Amino acid sequence: MKQQRALIVGGSVGGLFAAHLLRAAGWDVAVFERSRSDLADRGASIGTRTDLFDILKRIGIQPDPSVGVAVSSRLCLGGDGASLCEIPSPSLNSSWDRIYRPLRDTLPAALYQSGRKLEIIEQNDNGVTAIFDDGTRESGDLLIAADGIHSTVRNQLLPAVQPVYAGYVAWRGVIEESALTADEHKLLFGRMAFCLPDRELLLSIGMPGRAADTRPGHRRYYWIWFRPADEHGALADLCTDDTRTRHGSSIPPHLVRRDVVAALHDDAQRVLAPSLAAIVRRTAQPFPHGVYDVETPRMVMGRTVLLGDSAFVARPHVGAGITKAALDAQCLADAVTQESDLATALARYERERHAYGKALIARARYLGSYLEAAAKTNGVMPKRQPETVLAEYGAAGKIG
Repeated sequence: MKQQRALIVGGSVGGLFAAHLLRAAGWDVAVFERSRSDLADRGASIGTRTDLFDILKRIGIQPDPSVGVAVSSRLCLGGDGASLCEIPSPSLNSSWDRIYRPLRDTLPAALYQSGRKLEIIEQNDNGVTAIFDDGTRESGDLLIAADGIHSTVRNQLLPAVQPVYAGYVAWRGVIEESALTADEHKLLFGRMAFCLPDRELLLSIGMPGRAADTRPGHRRYYWIWFRPADEHGALADLCTDDTRTRHGSSIPPHLVRRDVVAALHDDAQRVLAPSLAAIVRRTAQPFPHGVYDVETPRMVMGRTVLLGDSAFVARPHVGAGITKAALDAQCLADAVTQESDLATALARYERERHAYGKALIARARYLGSYLEAAAKTNGVMPKRQPETVLAEYGAAGKIG
């Protein structure tokens, strides 16, 4: 029997999970990534779930689930620094590069092509062809779009499906564990800390250091701060650099203007708990990006499937993007292995993963509903109860 070939557009974690799992199922795979640079330094803190480790083990990667930064509880701090609420919530926090690096390193180099920008796809009942910006063509039996929120494949096949702005931005930053004072370390490290300024939310957590280093003193501390911002006003200005070049809904950290960072520092001093404000001010290159939803009505179109963020992008509140992509890839590999024909397999994949994606989007929208409502009104917002916020975030990963 002729070996089937999968073309995988997008070489981040979703594409790599698909490549490994389909290859293990007997498929010939080829991954095409538009960027020429290594992707290991992208992303930051991630939550972990047993599903993710199970899929890595299935691939042949044997991560130690205990390697990460242990979190014992969720703590909410008032603007004056007082502890408002703390609830036990054991978990393990890791980093994006700890998942990406072994996936990339264990895939044979010949199967991964960098600097390949997709222009368009063509498909019929017999196969699918990817056409790249240099005019080259690659053909296969199946094309997997793992090319993210601004998916070229999705834009071609479902042009009406576009990211929808939630009304607020996420500022992110990371500092070295060694940059924390002794008092800050005692209070914050080992906890997920929250602060709830009016109309806003900040959470922070420890994470592995560079090269997934988890030795005490070599780890890092991560924060994300959700703040309302009009899409065409405040967001556009935040993502405009010193040359007045606009970068859309996000901006590379090194291009964020000094006046924008200075204003962030002033606001941190004004509304955040002192320990968290100090960490924000100590962050070398904080950066903002708009928060968006993507929800597709379909994940399968002919011989093309959407996977990971190309199909559904949930707001960061659920922290499930990598696990969702891994589960998508596992479901697809199982379906093409266990079903009698490709059409039946793809129908199964869409049936199972579309329902999960919709549930995840709904959960993320619920967690962000206060922030979204706050961005739409200048009126008085109801006061949030810290106990409720901490409990809801604790349940955020329980989808499906």
